[in-house]
Amino acid sequence: MSQRKFLVVADDSPEFQAALKFACRRARSTDGHVALLRVIEPAVFEHWSGVREEIERQAREEAEQVLQKLADFVVAETGQPPEFVIKHADNTRTALREVIAADPAIKILVMAAAVGGRGPGPLVSSLARDGVKWGTRKLPVTVVPGDLTDEEIADLA
Repeated sequence: MSQRKFLVVADDSPEFQAALKFACRRARSTDGHVALLRVIEPAVFEHWSGVREEIERQAREEAEQVLQKLADFVVAETGQPPEFVIKHADNTRTALREVIAADPAIKILVMAAAVGGRGPGPLVSSLARDGVKWGTRKLPVTVVPGDLTDEEIADLA
């Protein structure tokens, strides 16, 4: 299936919901598909591998639970279940590079900018500073204002 995928980083930021709603709306209007990326950063227990493995297992379980909760919303908005991508990586940018390089069906990365005077957020700032490099792939990035209302999203997407 070569449906166009809209990739959204499923993080805990307040603006994430705007990115998800926008991606769902775009996926629905273009017969696309939503992929949700949850990044698990490494546990800091280097001395006890058993403890580190348990922390990583719990982090994966938590990531799966978060994505499952989001799946109901995505199905309601698009009519299709999202694709889940759980990635262990040092940071979100590294995870994005690996995921995008591995999946040519991902056509657009959708992110939301932070609001309230705290700057656009670390990932958006990183992209603005370092550029959009995904290995050999070129991929558009849609950055939506994190405080868009549902009506504004419906109008724009």
